[in-house]
Formats: sequence, C-alpha cells, structure tokens
Amino acid sequence: MANRRRGRKDRLKQVSETGPQPPVWPGVIGGRLKPLLPDEESMVEEAAYKLLEDLGLSQAIPSMIEKVTAAGGAMTDDGRLLFPRALVKWAMDGAQRGFTLCGQRPENDLKIEAARVHMSTGGAAPGVFDLDTHEYRDSTLQDLYDAARIVDRMDNIHHFSRSVVARDVEDNASMDLNTAYACLTGTSKHVSISVTEPQNVADIAKLCYEIAGGEEAFRARPFLTIMVCHVVPPMRFAEEACEVLELAIKAGFPVQLISAGQAGATSPATIAGSLVQAIAETLAGLVFARLVDPKVKAIFAPKPLVADLRTGSMSGGGGEQAILMAGAAQMGRRWDLPTSSIAGITDAKRLDAQYGAEKSLAVTMAAHAGSNIITQAAGMMSSLLGVSHAAYVSDNDLLGNILRTVRGVEATPENIAADVIADVCRGEGHFLGEQHTFGRMKSDYFYPEIGDRRAPRDWQDDGAQRIGDVAREKAREILSTYYPSHLPDEVDRTLRMNFDIRLTRAQIGRPE
Repeated sequence: MANRRRGRKDRLKQVSETGPQPPVWPGVIGGRLKPLLPDEESMVEEAAYKLLEDLGLSQAIPSMIEKVTAAGGAMTDDGRLLFPRALVKWAMDGAQRGFTLCGQRPENDLKIEAARVHMSTGGAAPGVFDLDTHEYRDSTLQDLYDAARIVDRMDNIHHFSRSVVARDVEDNASMDLNTAYACLTGTSKHVSISVTEPQNVADIAKLCYEIAGGEEAFRARPFLTIMVCHVVPPMRFAEEACEVLELAIKAGFPVQLISAGQAGATSPATIAGSLVQAIAETLAGLVFARLVDPKVKAIFAPKPLVADLRTGSMSGGGGEQAILMAGAAQMGRRWDLPTSSIAGITDAKRLDAQYGAEKSLAVTMAAHAGSNIITQAAGMMSSLLGVSHAAYVSDNDLLGNILRTVRGVEATPENIAADVIADVCRGEGHFLGEQHTFGRMKSDYFYPEIGDRRAPRDWQDDGAQRIGDVAREKAREILSTYYPSHLPDEVDRTLRMNFDIRLTRAQIGRPE
C-alpha cells in the first residue's frame, strides 16, 4: 500500500512540476499493475537467486570466468559458473538508475527512472508487409531506413529499435554497420541495434564517434544502445554475444541485457517458471556487465516468449505473453532497475481486429506494470516475422490511447472540480461553455490522428476507408516527403568516405 501511495504521489508531482502537459508524453509514470502478489514476488526473487548460486550458467567466456570468480563466484566440475547471492545483490544495488538515453537531438532524450514508460519499435523481422502489394516480402536496408523516418514523425513512439533485417546486405559486418547508419540517419530519437559478431563493434563505435563529433562527445551523450541476447536458454551463455557485450561496454555504449527463452521449449511451460529462468539469466548478464564497468548504463530486459504448445510455434499475441511481460516488468520495479519488456508481437498478419486486440492487451499490461522501454510496441506483426510501415502510423494512435490510461485519473481538488459542478448546476445546466472545459480540452484528452470518430454517414460519404487504408496513405505521404536532416551533410559525406555505406545519397533525399 505504501508503494502504491508513493507511486501516486510521484505521478501528481510530475504533473505539478511540469505544468500544463499534452494528454500524453514520454515518461508517463506507470507501475500500478502488479500481477504478482507480494509473497509471489518474494518467491520469484528467491528462486532466481537459488538458480544462480546453485545451478549457474554454462559456456561462460574466459574473461567472464576470470571476473566472476575473482568477485566470489566459482566454477563447478561440469563447467557451470556460479553466481553467489551477495555478488548478484552487489550488481543490482549498484546498477545505474535515473540515467538518460540520449537522442541525437536533446528534445528526444528519454529519462529512464522509476516507472517512467516509453514506447519503442523492435523485432529484427525478416519480412515486410508491402505498402503497395499488401503481401509479405524480404526486408531490405531501405525498409529499415523508411521505418526509422516514419517513427521520427510519430509522437507516441519514443525510441527506435532496429525493426527489420537488411536481407539485401549479405556480409554480417556490412549489415551491422549499415543497420546502424540507416537507423541513425532515419531518426534523431535514441536507437538500439544488435551486433552479430564481436569484431563488428569497433566500426559501429567509430561510426557513432564520427556522428557525435568525437569519442568523448559520444561517451558523454551516447545515442545508440547495443542490445545483447547474452544467453542461449536454458541457463547457458551465448559466447559470441558475451564478447559483443564486453566490447560494447568498453566502447561506451549503453547495453540492453536480454533473455528470450520460449515457454515450453527453452524455458518451463509455466508462466512462473519461465519468468524465474529469464530473470536469473538476465541478472547473470547484469553481474558481468557491472564487472566490466561498474558505471555501465545497463537495461534489465528479461523477455521470455510463449509457444503455442499444440504446434510449438511462437505465439506472442496471447494472454500468457501479456501477463508474463507484466510480471517481468513488476520484478524490474521491485528492484528499481531500468527495465525493458517485449509486448505487442501480435500473431496477426495484417491490420485487423486480431492485430488491435492482441497488441493493445500486451502493451497496456506492460505499460501499467511500469516497464521503462516497451519494445515491439509498434509496427510488428506475424509473430516477429513481419513489419508493416502503415502499422507505425496506426499504432501511434493506439499507443497514445494506452499512455493516456497509464497517466491515470489524477484526482486533485482542482481536477475533481466540485466548484465547477456547483456553478453549472446553478447556471446553464451544462459544461460545454465553461472555461474549465475549454482549458482542459488539450491537456486532459488524447485525440487520435487517423482514428475515425465521425458519424457513420460522414464516414461513408468520405469513402468509407478502413483504418489500414488511412494509415497506408499517411505512411506513403511521409515516405514521399520527409527526409530527416539532423545528420549534417558534411558528416554524411565523411561517413561515406570512411565506411561502406550502402544507402545512396538519393535514397536519403540528398544530392550526390
């Protein structure tokens, strides 16, 4: 109860400190939803500690073994690295909190603290739902750049996580570098990408240093996070990924520590069991990250997935996935760790009723549970196999509505408006002409950009377009007219001299 009162006080303080606000904004404070009871939270925490100190993880890399054993850990005879409880708590207690994920432009900075909620893309999908043919095809580097520049225009998508794989770039080193370039050129919002091989980290760091104006400038305001799936569940490290993690931290990148087991396949079939395993695996990554650099900006990202046990295929749109992510976010809030959740990976193949229902359910629960960064919240469909550029536009409305619910009722003497009620009852008998009503139209209400609230006859007279058609038109308009200019032209030309940049100048809307 005390935590609930404190969360409410923080929300009201946020509103009073910042003054009049639009109806939704980055960093609205969540955390009210707690699907785990207090004794269940404690059981999950204790089980995670026991797994780490008694079972540990296999396939640790040499530098990790050296650091962990020097800090009190141990190697078993069968090659498992054990993490004592005291070491895990050291990593959690000293983890960085209240830091900023920087945009290339300061107005896009994201404050990652407490239960502030931000919406993000994500997915690394191999396919795109084509705007023109309405069919799935292989994704390209152009698709990734296009996704970034659409998101750059969407107010309620605060962060751009690499959403598609550039399948037209075959070499891993070139793909990693060009992925970073396409994302950073397409949006000035904070960007997250993954890196396929350790040796590719150096060039991505050099690219970022060049954009920032030097290594020191980037380290002061890092605008790109490296996402690392440092484990291969169950309870095994991914050796190359751990090497990427270590190199990324040393290069000055914030990191996102991801465990993504699949319930019933690579983690237990039960929601609680899958949650515990993912938390233990993620905490092991946090220990290593802090041993590499105690001041690392690390995001706790247990992202267990769910399978349809009838077929074994991933099923991201069900209630099980939604409650699992809410539980993971709740545990992040228990320890006040910067936390990321995966939500919105609908199984739907296009913008339809299934898409809206599944995405709304999962994203809403993760947001209300207080996840700081909700990835896959926009654009993703087909169980992580496809992305729709039009969906970014429609999801911008959906996410705005969800964020408005997270903002809450905000019951204050002024908001309750008892004096206004009394005046209206003694006067006109309605609130339409009241100054109080006009004053709150913009601050208290979210208005969708493409969602249709007209009368049926007006909608029919205007062509009776479905939401997907409206979203596609808006996406086409953005892609035909909007080319972000935050990357100075001289910097872009320098990048092209120093790196193998595959997007042409024409593709990013600049003269050769």
